[in-house]
Amino acid sequence: MNKKLALIIFLAAVAFVAVLFRSMMELRHNRVEVCITFQGRQACRVASGPTQQDAVRTATDNACALIASGVTETMACGRTTPDSVKPLN
Repeated sequence: MNKKLALIIFLAAVAFVAVLFRSMMELRHNRVEVCITFQGRQACRVASGPTQQDAVRTATDNACALIASGVTETMACGRTTPDSVKPLN
């Protein structure tokens, strides 16, 4: 392998890691804790996402996974307005 090809591969790897790191850091800009009550059960979960709306949706889905059983309940829980949404930035 010649030096020029090795340098190109190295620079591509560095660029990839930089893009990956930046993407991960951007996700942390929209971090929330969502608490939700469904059928008398409550759960709170923390999530992050590229937008606050995405972070809220993910945290809601994660909380509902703990307190709802079955597809129908999980979907109904996901449509429930959260008790609280707390930004964690």
